[in-house]
Amino acid sequence: MILIDKPHLWGGEKRRMKNMAMRSQVYEWTNGSATGTSSIRQTVDPIAQTISGNKKTDIFIGGIGSNITKPAETNATQFVVIEDVATSAHSASAVQVRINTTDYFQNPDVTDQDGVPGLASPYPRGTTSNGAISDTDTANLVVIAGDNVLPSFSLTPEIYVLPGQTYSVLYTSAQDAGVTGGKTVSCTSVACFVKYTLYDGPDSLIANRLLEMGITVNPSNVDWYKRSLLEQQSMPSNGGVA
Repeated sequence: MILIDKPHLWGGEKRRMKNMAMRSQVYEWTNGSATGTSSIRQTVDPIAQTISGNKKTDIFIGGIGSNITKPAETNATQFVVIEDVATSAHSASAVQVRINTTDYFQNPDVTDQDGVPGLASPYPRGTTSNGAISDTDTANLVVIAGDNVLPSFSLTPEIYVLPGQTYSVLYTSAQDAGVTGGKTVSCTSVACFVKYTLYDGPDSLIANRLLEMGITVNPSNVDWYKRSLLEQQSMPSNGGVA
């Protein structure tokens, strides 16, 4: 079951979903909003906000485009598995995952990098690598069509966010994006996508147990562990056998 949800609900109230212990969710971010300022909702005909090149932008609370009101975090009874990340293929866009204060994707010498390139994990799939650029003298967009970029990257192994941790997803572009002084800069709209599964309550305990056992945490393995526990409980005790 896939739900559109806001990560800030992980650490707080769950309202109508409070009885769901394991759920798959997606989060989409763009640099557009209705008024040109940060908004918690995406709207029709948004205004593209300017993003400076070579600067990491937190897609959750970075103050640009569609945002939430507090950092994404897990409480003591929650476990999150990030299964997929993707971003715009143009403007040398890249997406990085940061757990607490540590970037997940790093160079072999443990130095910082921008993360997964949009050309390797594009969002949306099949988009053009050129994006939309503006004419040098006007604000009119010139869309360059041609290639259709398909993903060549798979997030394996998946990223675990343990109970009590916070995490960020950071967008970086090699070029400025958005609108400045009424003119489009390099491209007008960029986006990021995150897919994850939230394990809550007893399922979070099972997820931690699977991690200790060295078993991949996914819905199938969580269900397998539940069945194993039920089978053990249903087995007759030898103490009552003559």
